[in-house]
Parts: sequence; structure tokens; C-alpha cells
Amino acid sequence: MKLLSVEVVLDRDKGIHRAEHKTEILEELDDKTTRYAILSHRWGNEVSYKEMIGLMKMVEEEKEEVRQRDGYQKIIKSCEQAMKDGYKWLWIDTCCIDKRSSSELSEAINSMYRWYQNAQVCYAYLHDVHESQWLNMRNSFWPLKNTSLPEWFTRGWTLQELIAPKQVEFFNKDWVPIGNKQHLAPMLGRITGIPCRVLMNGMVGQSLSVAQIMSWAAERETKRVEDRAYSLMGLFGVNMPMLYGEGKKAFQRLQLEIIRTSSDHSIFAWGTNPWGEGQWRPRPRIPRTGSVLAEDPSDFRDFCEFTKVEPNAFVDKVAEYMERKQRDDPRYIDIHGSNRQAHRRKLRDVMDSQQFRTFTVSNAGIQVFLCVIPSRESSSHFKAILACCSNDHNLVTIDLVSSGSSFSRTSTDFFFPATYPEFKILHLAHHQDTNEACREFVLDDKQALYHGFTRQRTYPREFTRDTVTLSSLTDDLVVIVYANNDARSAFAVGQGYYVGQGWVHIVYDDRSPIPEEDWTDFSRRAYDRMWNTRTKYAQSMPKLEHEPHERNDDHFTKHAHLPRSIWAARVVWGRWEVGNFKVTVDVEQCPGCCNGPCGWTPTLNDYGGLGMRGLMSTISYSYLDECPGQRIALGDYGDYSDGILICTGNIFDDMPTLGIDPGDAAYCPKVSHVSGTVWMTPL
Repeated sequence: MKLLSVEVVLDRDKGIHRAEHKTEILEELDDKTTRYAILSHRWGNEVSYKEMIGLMKMVEEEKEEVRQRDGYQKIIKSCEQAMKDGYKWLWIDTCCIDKRSSSELSEAINSMYRWYQNAQVCYAYLHDVHESQWLNMRNSFWPLKNTSLPEWFTRGWTLQELIAPKQVEFFNKDWVPIGNKQHLAPMLGRITGIPCRVLMNGMVGQSLSVAQIMSWAAERETKRVEDRAYSLMGLFGVNMPMLYGEGKKAFQRLQLEIIRTSSDHSIFAWGTNPWGEGQWRPRPRIPRTGSVLAEDPSDFRDFCEFTKVEPNAFVDKVAEYMERKQRDDPRYIDIHGSNRQAHRRKLRDVMDSQQFRTFTVSNAGIQVFLCVIPSRESSSHFKAILACCSNDHNLVTIDLVSSGSSFSRTSTDFFFPATYPEFKILHLAHHQDTNEACREFVLDDKQALYHGFTRQRTYPREFTRDTVTLSSLTDDLVVIVYANNDARSAFAVGQGYYVGQGWVHIVYDDRSPIPEEDWTDFSRRAYDRMWNTRTKYAQSMPKLEHEPHERNDDHFTKHAHLPRSIWAARVVWGRWEVGNFKVTVDVEQCPGCCNGPCGWTPTLNDYGGLGMRGLMSTISYSYLDECPGQRIALGDYGDYSDGILICTGNIFDDMPTLGIDPGDAAYCPKVSHVSGTVWMTPL
């Protein structure tokens, strides 16, 4: 490492040129054998490596400009303190690294934790702290996000600079000593969330989980997004090349490096409730699905007391977990069987401690040996029990769903266990294929528009076109509200995904006609109704009666009469690609003899027919049995003889020449077809 010569820096600052000085201002030395001090600070107007070594060669005006900087004054004050404490060498990140060299920068970042660890003393300079302010900090409980908190405590790089050195001396803005790490440990622990034992004795020999260490960085910030990961390498004892420009991928690479050297399950616990399952959490988070890796250290916020569970204690903890679930959750009552001890022995026999401790990273995913509970509702869903405990000292679980050959994180509010936990080898996805994670619902509502029913609102997210993308890895739902303001009638269509099953449903409001300004309220009520019963709707969805390679144009219709009106809303559900769906929304006159929403009824279309009931199209349709192979478009006319139609025109093509707008609703035919038979009914 390159170290500043304290004596040379101070002499040059005073303009003293000693003949005996043969040492350069910076010298390459071994951090393991050299006694040196090190500075931890918040960057401002700093002095670079190039400026520091070239200071004496500058013209007086340039030299004076450098000397007036806050960064230069920090160098001088640090050197004065080091000399006072008896140290000849000092390291400061701003001027001891030649950042013009990418290799030198990478080496410094990968070595920085060790350099702070090997320093005899670290000077922590708090540039924004007055003496009276520090006294207030010592006597009060300060949350980390407090706006008055010294900036040093909010930065990513200063975390390792607090933990790694054996001795840390704090100085206020005037370079007045205000305490050291050992004496201030209780206050520092309240501010940072770091246990006092770590602050006083370091991390060596401490039983710390990955999630707990990550939680210390959850509220900290860095100027470059990549530094969120790079600043944590030393804390986890890993190294990796610097790739500025990779963005959040840096944090993914960091986690993979940690996984290669650790078997700590808590790295997969991000996003779970740190206070335990079913407990209130002060800062609820929106569930995220896909990769089993976290996106950012903030995903581990509040995980300050997460602990690892050793393999020899894990089976007993699983048994305790299941007994508690059976006692507190009726969904778990029937899965134990008659002999709990037998289940426990079976888990212990199957568990392979070596396998349990081994994670393997490959392009196929992260291979892990996990204890999982299968879902009663879906063979592709599992609840994995991790070998770590949350802040309430109970085991942590995550939801997984199979996506191809690997398993991804998902989220579900209602999990119904199928069997007692069992051990499985799973490949967990550490990068997510967008096509596997999303499903498209293509919406055709032109027929509803013909009857004056227009889109009024979509909830909870907006979309204006005809395709909405839903996550297939979690519970997802979008509601579209349609209304005919003249008829004072409205309904909502929900398109959702639940435990791997797409679903569609219609709801309407039995109350009095809805004022136009209340569409948002109606959409929220419709969303809540469908969200709370999404399990039922998903389970009631019809299944294709044919294999995809045999027939892919099966469709199903659901019909619901709208109260106080002559209208009925109808949705037609179909599939055109594996996992993707098409939905037609239609409105038709209805005498009110039905109770809606009714169940699904199938409509089977012959090949060559219209792809979906209610869709307007001029797709050719072979409806003459005597004309095998001949394609005749809807609206064709001409001479028919000997089983052959000689087409001389098409009524839809002729309409513009007659001055008729083919888009006028009065001339748009309504097409109904069942099993290939077509009727034309004027609107």
C-alpha cells in the first residue's frame, strides 16, 4: 500500500526542505509490518494522488488553491495527529490511490478492509459535528434516518471503516477528540444497529448471519450504485473484480461470492418479516418475485437479530415450528399424521449435514438442500424452511415456485400445506428470465364499446392498450371498470394470476347507480372482492380438454346479468400460447332470467374459424362442406356452381365505395358461432 510520510507532508506544508529527506511524500510499504494510522472521513473538496505528488512543482497560485481546500486541511490535521500519537505513516483514500489506474483502484478496494484492520489507529473525522451536538447524541436515542445524524454514519464505505480497525478515535469538525469506539460502543450500537460485542472486539470469532451483517448497510448510501456491493466485500471476506457501470449486478455478484464461501441460509431470507410470521411490521414492503437474490442491502432492513441455525439443531427447530403451526394455524392441523416422532426421525435420517452445508453455483441456479413443505393447491409451489431465525427467534420461511428447471421466489398470502416437511435438492434461480416470470393477457373489448360501455378505470395500475402483463410467480391482479353512463350501469373485469393459474372474473355492484366521480372507489371495491376470493376463481377456471398440439382454440364463456338493466356482461377466455391468454369482453342484451356471474361454458371452434367469440374479423372461414380446401372470407359474394364459389366481390370491401363507413356500429355485424356454425345478427 502507498503511505504518506507524515514528516515529509508537514515539512513541505511549512516550506521546510531538509537535506536528509530522501523519502518521497508517498512510499510503497507492507501493511502487515508497518505501523501506520488511517483516516476515515466523508469526501468533499479533496486533493487527488496526482496533485499530492506534484504539489511542490506547482506554481504558487495553483499550490495555494490546493492548500485552501478542506481536503488538504484534513491531510495536514491527520498528519499532525499521527505525529502526536507517534506514527510515521498515514493512509488517506483520497490521495494514496492513483485512481487513473484501474488495476490500482481495484487492488485498493479489494484490500481496503484489511488495510483498516491492520492500522494501529483510525481517525474518524466528523466534519459536521459540533461539541454540543455530540453531547446530545451521547445522551439520546437517535434513529439512523434522523436528518441531524452526522453524515459519516449514513455512508456505505464508513461501515467497514468503523468495524475493521481495532481502535477508532472520533474527532469533531474542529479536530477536537470526542471519544473512541470502545467507550462509545453503546451509542454507536444504537445509531448503527451493530452489536456492542462486534464494535468492541471485531467480527473474528463472532457468530453473525449474512442477513444481520447486510442489515447494518440497509440504510447507508453510496455515490455509485456499484459501491453498495464493493463496500461490503471486506465484511464478508470475499473478493471480486470492479466493474463500474454494471449497476445493481454488482450486488448480485457479491451475493454469489458469499454463497460460494458460506452455507448461511439467511442470505435467502430478504424481504421476509424480521419480526416473525404474522407479526406487525413497522415498514411493510411490497413483495418481489423472481430471483432468490436480493436487489439491495435495504432488502435486509431491520434484520438486526437474525441468527444462523446449525445443522445439528435444525431438525428439532423444524419440529418445534410445525408443532407451533399446528397449534396456531388450522391449515396445518391435518398434515402431521399420528406419529410426530416418526416424522422427526425421518427428517433426521434423510438430512445430510455435509449436503446441507454445501451450496453450488452454476448457470442452472444455486443448488441447495432445503427443507420444504409442498403446497396442497399447486404441485409447483413450496414453502421452504430456512436454517435461520428471525428477530423473534423462530425459523424463517420463504415461498418458492418452479419456473422451468429452477425455483424462483414468489409470494402468497394463503399457503395450504400438503404434507409434513421433507428435504429436497432444488436449483434456485439467481437470474430471472423475463419471459418465464410474466404472462400476457390480451384484451379485446371492442364489442363492449359498440354498446356504449367504455373503460373508466384500471386498478391498481394503469394501462391504456390491449395487453396487460402479470407476474406468474406471485399473486397478481388488475381490474378494468366498464360503464355506460347513459344506462347508469357498470361492471368490472378482473384478470389475475394465482399460484400458477391465470383467471378472469366479472363483478358488478348491487347498490344504487354509481356516480361518475366514484369509479376509483368502485374499482377498489371490485379489486378487494376479487382479491379476497382469488383462490376460488383460480380453482374454478376451466381446463383445456385437448392437448395443446391437438387444439389450441378452445374457449370458455362466462355470463353475468347487470342489475337494473337490460344488459349482461360476458367474458370469453382462451389461450393462444403456453402460459399466455386472451380475453374478450362483450355486452349483450339479456332478459334478466339468469343469476350471475354464471359458471364457465365451453365453446369449441373448428380450425379456420374465428379465433374467439365476439371478435370482429374478416378471417377466411370455410363453412361449405362441398368446397374442401377453398377459403371464403366473411362477406364474399359471387356465383356458386358445382361446389365452387366464384367470388366477384366482398360486401365489406364495397362499403366505402357506397359512401358507408364500415366502422359505424350500425353496420358492424355481431358474430356468434358454436362448433363452426355461423349466424349473422344485425345490431
